[in-house]
Amino acid sequence: MSNSQEKTVLLLRPHEITDLISMEEAIDLVEQGYKEAAGNPIINAPRRRVHSPAGVRVSNFPGGIHGLGVIGSLTRAETVTHDPASQVYPYREHPVYLLWDSHTSRLLAIVIGEITEKSIGFSSIMALRTAATSGVGFRHLARKDSQTAGFYGTGGQALHHALALKRERPLKRIKVYSRNADSRKKFAEKLSAFIETEVIPVDSAREVIRGVDVVVCATNSNVPVFDGRWIEPGQHITTVVGSNVSLVKGGWLEKGRTETDDETVRRADTIVTNLRESIVQEQQEAIFGPVQRAIITWDKVAELGEIVNGTVAGRTRADQVTFHANNNGTAAADLAIAMRVYRLAGELGRGTPIDLSEPGEQ
Repeated sequence: MSNSQEKTVLLLRPHEITDLISMEEAIDLVEQGYKEAAGNPIINAPRRRVHSPAGVRVSNFPGGIHGLGVIGSLTRAETVTHDPASQVYPYREHPVYLLWDSHTSRLLAIVIGEITEKSIGFSSIMALRTAATSGVGFRHLARKDSQTAGFYGTGGQALHHALALKRERPLKRIKVYSRNADSRKKFAEKLSAFIETEVIPVDSAREVIRGVDVVVCATNSNVPVFDGRWIEPGQHITTVVGSNVSLVKGGWLEKGRTETDDETVRRADTIVTNLRESIVQEQQEAIFGPVQRAIITWDKVAELGEIVNGTVAGRTRADQVTFHANNNGTAAADLAIAMRVYRLAGELGRGTPIDLSEPGEQ
């Protein structure tokens, strides 16, 4: 290989990465990422966020999956605002992935844009990675015979999570609730056609959780979306909001965001998060708050990678309540998916090679 070839990096633009990967493959890749991260924690780190006074937030996710030959980072920016109950994003920029070879340190690719599930396309930011991570939780924590689910939220995250759950369990019926009746009706119509599962819009937050096997919170809420006293034996609960204490320190919120209340963590027999270090670093309210208030202790909180590799037992009884706080993304998930997309795009001849050779090296 010539020096010029060795110093060529592939640039992939948004339109070149939108139709390459399925939810099934994404779940498998994310599972591998978290399994390796648990076995080799020095390759994965918590996300780091910075905020401008105008509400512009940049998030960086450093890490890698050595089994896939990648180390690097995902960086993305967005403008964040709040109403009393929810978080809103007036503008979100394309995410940028930097992929280095974890064996040689060679820069392989710069990937710009949202990586999307090929049957859904774009629906919301980071929806594929987030739902695939929840999919790993469904695989290891939900009862094998789970057939019913209750969904809070009717956006892109909910759509992707329904697909992930359908891929992992024999799902027959979903109840869905959001504050807007028209939104939940339209979502039910779209989802029932998309995954060929009965989807029922319901009129109350209480009803959506009643009698279901899996509860999914896929919202932008700043406050709990259900009462933990409603939880029933054997249910698996998934949430996606990961609070960030910087929002409080910056004056945008009075307290950290959470989709669940203290009773939820008190009732849960097993609590699993993506990365405990993130909870502590960002003082994420859903788990950090109850620990600080002595409602639970840290020994009750496992990591997803520990469940995947068998270091910590997941569900051991049918009547257990399991809670996966999908608290934030990590590079273990992001780069696993991005590396596969880079390989697939290269096989299809997509992307623009950029020669990084120094003058005189060509």
